[in-house]
Amino acid sequence: MSLKLTTSLSQRLVLTPQLRQRIEMLQMTSLELTDLIQQQLLENPVLEEVPTQEEVQEIAEKVLDHLASSDANESFEVQIPEDGAPSTNGSGDAEVLASLPATAEVEAAGEAAIATGEHEEGVVDDGGTDESQRDAFEEIDFGREFQDYLDPGYKTQEIEYKEDAPTFEQFLTRPPSLAEHLEWQLHMSSIDSELVDPAVCVIGNLNADGRLNATNEEMAAMEKVSEEVVERARQAVMRLDPVGCGARDVKECLLVQLEVLGESDRLAARLIQDHFADLQQHKLPHLSKQIGVDVETLLEELQFIRTLDPYPGRRYSSEEPILISPEIYIEKLDENDDEYVIYFADDGSPRLRVSQQYQQMLSQGVSNETKSFIREKMRSAVDLLRNIEHRRQTIYKVVESIVQRQKDFLDHGVQYIKPMMLKDIAEDIGMHLSTVSRVVNRKYAHTPQGVIELRRFFTEGMLNEEGEEISTRIIKLKIKKLIEEEDSHNPITDDQVVKILAKDGIKLSRRTVAKYRDQMQIPGSRERRAVV
Repeated sequence: MSLKLTTSLSQRLVLTPQLRQRIEMLQMTSLELTDLIQQQLLENPVLEEVPTQEEVQEIAEKVLDHLASSDANESFEVQIPEDGAPSTNGSGDAEVLASLPATAEVEAAGEAAIATGEHEEGVVDDGGTDESQRDAFEEIDFGREFQDYLDPGYKTQEIEYKEDAPTFEQFLTRPPSLAEHLEWQLHMSSIDSELVDPAVCVIGNLNADGRLNATNEEMAAMEKVSEEVVERARQAVMRLDPVGCGARDVKECLLVQLEVLGESDRLAARLIQDHFADLQQHKLPHLSKQIGVDVETLLEELQFIRTLDPYPGRRYSSEEPILISPEIYIEKLDENDDEYVIYFADDGSPRLRVSQQYQQMLSQGVSNETKSFIREKMRSAVDLLRNIEHRRQTIYKVVESIVQRQKDFLDHGVQYIKPMMLKDIAEDIGMHLSTVSRVVNRKYAHTPQGVIELRRFFTEGMLNEEGEEISTRIIKLKIKKLIEEEDSHNPITDDQVVKILAKDGIKLSRRTVAKYRDQMQIPGSRERRAVV
């Protein structure tokens, strides 16, 4: 066996820490970005918070009051923090975009690396230059590079914020959980004291449907009581609101609800107790012969049973609340105008700037170690400010393109939404597809049609007989509406849905209709005819 020595050449595209931070920021929500800014304020002494306009005005008023009350010859010196330039809107966004550093080529290279997965940690080979011997900080023109980030505060001040926008706390909601609701009733009831702890144990072992998972033996061992006491506690829990929580199956749940309603002697209770399987399969003619009751009477009882809730716990879902903070506000200032205005929500995050004091220290007689520290922190601060600004400008351009394409939806509702894909927006704004995907992920916009995630604007479409493109979301809404308006005694089938949609010029196969129905979690016609 012989050994051969071969050489190979390869190219690697490496993401710089600055570019990696920029890409990560695009994926952040406003709440996550606020946390990052707060963390950077603690870690980087070069960064400082810009006083708000209200604070500056308050200081100015104090100065005027003091001057008015003091003697003319009395000297008074107050240092007023400088605030940012006056805010503009609309046309000011173009000026901000024009003032940004030229980073399109770097961003395109970085996005390509992300898309292909060809990136790794390391240092870029720049043709033999020793990185350790070159200090890029010396090449920075402070007069040009830092001018935007010194006294006036960082440039996002020029973007108009919606002053009267609701705070993100107003978008938080958390209904009481099933356990909380039941325990509150338990402690307010006149239940025997010996049953309280076992009842709490029963409540703690309920699933999301309100079914009891643990056996009486297991709960008796946990509470160190008899199984008889546990069963009495379970019966008490089942009669709390919503009635039926604590039952072990659908049959027991429905029977308890009939008992609470005072309908235990009704035919419906007999049907559930003795003929539940036939009732689920809708075998009414068979039941009619078996129990000697006409079909019309059985239909009346079946209709009554359908008013009961086989899964009472679902009304009090204990799912964790989703924290939503709209990042963008889309409004029409004039109803007679077709143009929409885009605002950024004031998320309460600090406005940042680079401290002038530290820049002045570089020209003073400080040690080389101190200068090196300040330079490193200034690099990090400027990179952060640039990346925050880039994030906002990218979001603005993406939302602006979405608004231009979805004006009919904003004006009239979801039935007018147009099919749109991520690549359409990417082509409009001249950015990589992955950039647009990061921008619309987990970000919400407050629109005339409600608070909507940006990703929901993107839907697939199909052509009707007239050659018009229709969103699949609209087709799903049509299917859902047909099912909601159906006769419960004669549910509409998938084949019938296909024929109805064909009359509207929408050609779908039965399999496609079934797929859309499953995606909307709508059962088939046989299941919709059943009791549960």
